[in-house]
Amino acid sequence: MKGLSKGPLFFCENCGSPVPKDAKKCPTCGRFFAHVRCPSCNFTGPESLFSEGCPMCGYSSPQTQHTSVRKDSCFMHSGTSHGSVTPLPWWVYGITFLAFIAVILTAVMTLIK
Repeated sequence: MKGLSKGPLFFCENCGSPVPKDAKKCPTCGRFFAHVRCPSCNFTGPESLFSEGCPMCGYSSPQTQHTSVRKDSCFMHSGTSHGSVTPLPWWVYGITFLAFIAVILTAVMTLIK
């Protein structure tokens, strides 16, 4: 196909327009980009990590690229930094809850005195 770049293609996650790899905002809708998100494994990071495809799963790397390029097989510039899609461990919620209770008890004790 004539006119296609050899590297991964990037699209705005907000409006779907194609954007240059190093774009800081979408030329169509004006949305600013914080990171790039892999559509396969949801790994997020700066666009420099995605120059040869996804560094985590290899998606859209030269070894896995096919001759036909589809919009859903390309990277999306993300307006927010999502990081990992795994939830926090249960103990984080437990510690947060205990800290909240400690703050409430401290406030009540100082009001009583």
